[in-house]
Parts: sequence; structure tokens; C-alpha cells
Amino acid sequence: MVTVEDLNKLRELQDILSRKISLEQTVQEMPKELVNLEGAYNKTRKLFIETSVEHDKIKEAEAEARASLKEAEAAREKAEMTISEINTQREYEALDKERLAAEEKELQFGREVQQKEKALFENTSEMTRLSGLIEQFEKELEQKRAVIDAERAEKTGQIDNLLSEEKRLTSDLDKEVVFKFERILRNKSGIGIVGIKGNVCMGCHMILPAQFSNNVRIGAEFVFCPYCSRILFYEEAPEGEEIFFDSGDSGSLYDPEEDEEEFEDDEREEEKIVVDFDE
Repeated sequence: MVTVEDLNKLRELQDILSRKISLEQTVQEMPKELVNLEGAYNKTRKLFIETSVEHDKIKEAEAEARASLKEAEAAREKAEMTISEINTQREYEALDKERLAAEEKELQFGREVQQKEKALFENTSEMTRLSGLIEQFEKELEQKRAVIDAERAEKTGQIDNLLSEEKRLTSDLDKEVVFKFERILRNKSGIGIVGIKGNVCMGCHMILPAQFSNNVRIGAEFVFCPYCSRILFYEEAPEGEEIFFDSGDSGSLYDPEEDEEEFEDDEREEEKIVVDFDE
């Protein structure tokens, strides 16, 4: 037999479970606060690694350009030294051609070295900037994790206290009812027990069968609404309200096929009217 004391326990349990569920959801959501920050941190680290790899490539290319420049300088200097020792015009023209070619390469590799130096400077500046960002993100993540850990510990303590209260209240209640009740609270915005007035569930406002409502009134056991699944208890309706929710209108649960048949009947009636009108 469901007593007034049982219903009062459920109401008190509803408050405790609602707070516990809210705290559990908050604890579960806490790590998500780090998602954006960790995403930015990981993206910056990835960019730093890519920039570092590019740094090594530029540095290698610069070294190769410097080596080529040194070879071109040596070739030009050799041509300049040798050109003063030649005796024929033909030899002079050949060495002068070599000298000019060496000078051209020297200019080419000189420009390339300057370009690589500039790229290396910009790359190093970017690495310095990214390194600073990474350090900043690491500090922010450390601080944020510390705050979350402290809040999680506090809320976990509150949950433990609520679990103790829950255990006290449910010690003599049916375990299956308690399990269903908590599941309902998680799915129904914290409302798991509602009254019925005039055969109407005050949770989902659906009309219930008269016999079903009578079972709730008798209170032999906990009764769950077939529509919203909440636990029901009988509530005397104010005068006149029972007339509005006439039990004669709720002899069975909602049947969508009946509505479909009525709709088809209405359509046939409308077609008949249209034909008569045309005639």
C-alpha cells in the first residue's frame, strides 16, 4: 500500500536526486571547459613543429647557397689572377668569359644567401612567437586544471553527502521503483512524481483511462503514467474541474489509428459535399 509517508519520501528523494543529477552533470561537463584551450594549445604546438622543420630546411638551403657562393668567389678570384699571366688574345677571351660567368654566379648565390637569411630571420621570429604562446597556454591549462580539480573535489563531496541522504530515504522503498524514479528524473527535467486530476496526468496533461485513474486513487502500489512514465498520485480536483476532464472521454489510451479512420471519414464526407455542389 502506498502511504502518504511514501509519497513524501519520494518528494524529498526527488529534490535530493535532482541536486545529485545536476552535480553529476556539472562534473561531467567540467573537462569540456578545457577543450577549446587544449585545442588551441595543440594547434599551436603542431604549428611550432612545422615551423621548426621549415627552419631546418631553410638553414640547410642557406648553407648550400653559402657554399656555392664561396665556390663562385674562388672561381672569380682564380680567373682574375690567371688572366694577368696569359699571352694570347684567345686565352684572354676564354679566361675573361670564365671570370664573367663566375661573377654572375657570385651575384646569383649572393642574392640567394640574402633571401635565405631573411627567411631564416622571419622563421626564427615566428618560432619565438609560437614558443611564447605555447608557454602561455601551458600556464593557463595548469591553472584551469587546478581550478577544475578543486571544483570537482568539492562537488564530489556534495554528491557523496546526497548519496548518504538518498540511502537513508530509500532503505525501505522498492529498489526497482527507486531505479525507475531516478531514470525518470534524468529524462523529465527533475520532475518524477505528479498528481492526476479529473483523470488527467498533471505531468504530460494526457487523459488517462478511468480504471487506470481509479488504480491510482486506490494506491495499492506505485503507478507510472503510460505516457510520460512519471509516478502518479491522486489529487482531489477543485470543484468543476472534474467536469472539464470528463472520465467518459478517456475510456482508453490514445489510439492514432482511430484518429486516422475519423480523418478518412471526414475526407469522404467532404468529397461527397463537393460532388453534390457541382451537380
